[in-house]
Amino acid sequence: MATPHNQATKGEIAKTVLMPGDPLRAKFLAETYLENVKQFNTVRNMFGYTGTYKGKEVTVMASGMGMPSIGIYSYELFSQYGVEQIIRIGSAGAYTTDLKLRDVVLADSVWSESNYAKRQNGCEDDVMYPSKELNEKIQKVAEELGKKVILDRVHSSDVFYTEDNVDTYADIYRKHGCTCVDMESFALFHNANVLGKKAACLLTISDSLATGEEASTMERQTSFTDMMEIALNASI
Repeated sequence: MATPHNQATKGEIAKTVLMPGDPLRAKFLAETYLENVKQFNTVRNMFGYTGTYKGKEVTVMASGMGMPSIGIYSYELFSQYGVEQIIRIGSAGAYTTDLKLRDVVLADSVWSESNYAKRQNGCEDDVMYPSKELNEKIQKVAEELGKKVILDRVHSSDVFYTEDNVDTYADIYRKHGCTCVDMESFALFHNANVLGKKAACLLTISDSLATGEEASTMERQTSFTDMMEIALNASI
């Protein structure tokens, strides 16, 4: 059963979906790690693939940028394709010098000033939480793989470019305890909570607002492999 945004038919999508924002990161992950890969979606170039990893069926599908985009794709995956859990694998900007480029952050909560949840179902909460069970599994897998993950609160923002009359990254860190920023996880967690599904968010630090460092575009597509391998092994 296709939707306006996803041409997959019933049975082409696994129960677990890994969801990067970047379609080319989805393509890289599928081609690098999965076997018996089948591409099921090209609508709007939001690539989706299903294959096997260590014998277990796994789907990887891009979400695009921002809460409206991941809001559409995750809601459809949960409600129309029978997906039980989504692990977002994205990039984030650091708000503190304690986080270095390529550090992997596992969101233990997400704060946002977005009105996504209020518009979606009237929820006025400004903090969303991941699946405790899924987070614990990700932490266990990371430990078994010898890969470090940092448990932190994430700021999920609707805005990439801001003016000088609003809170800075340092203000948000001080007021809300957010150590890094993405643009999707708040909507993902909200949708999972509304629909009784599981969601988690792994983020690789791609740039730092605190130091000015940043990874290249190609590095963001292909070099964040620790995050990918943790998510893959947590999905089986």
